[in-house]
Amino acid sequence: MKRRNFSIHLATVAFAGTTPAQAQAPVEGTQYIRLSQPISPTLLPPASKIDVSAFFWYECQHCNAFEPLLEAWVRQLPPDVAFRRVPVGFTARHVVAQKLFHALEELDQVQAVHRKIFATIHGQGRRLTNENDAVALATAAGIDKARFIESFRSFQVDTRAAKSRQLTDAYKVDGVPMLGIAGRYFTSAALAGGHDKALRVADFLLQQARKR
Repeated sequence: MKRRNFSIHLATVAFAGTTPAQAQAPVEGTQYIRLSQPISPTLLPPASKIDVSAFFWYECQHCNAFEPLLEAWVRQLPPDVAFRRVPVGFTARHVVAQKLFHALEELDQVQAVHRKIFATIHGQGRRLTNENDAVALATAAGIDKARFIESFRSFQVDTRAAKSRQLTDAYKVDGVPMLGIAGRYFTSAALAGGHDKALRVADFLLQQARKR
């Protein structure tokens, strides 16, 4: 999903036609991008951890398709990696989904209902355009309505959403799903040539980050 354009065209650039040795070394500028300016440490986890930020939007069909692969990949990440999901806030509509996610974070319910939210939106054709839509999705997933509304409208959620927008800007995110790595790189299915290949590129970038 490109910024202000709610669809994504997956690029055909990939590892096809390369030797196995070349496939193990993704090409900078093609399969991944190095940021011209590293992200401020204030937006990153402690120096002992390597940041992996997964940028998404609940209404993005490609994010929905990526989620099972991402979850399996996250389960095998080593302890030196700090993984986080970052909902984008490109437009007012995106901010509604952003606040939904952060309200679930505040309630410590992301693990329990994150996939349910995706499934309801994409399986039932539900929309997420305003607070009422967010409340309906949360309650359908089993979250107490009053507690969710209080969280959704809270200062804490607004603060989390503002930080997510800062991080989105810092990683130069212009579409989702996208992976930011170590405050220095980003990759995506569009760059790598597929969701699985994006995760392989992310593994490579984690190795590069450990060498620094």
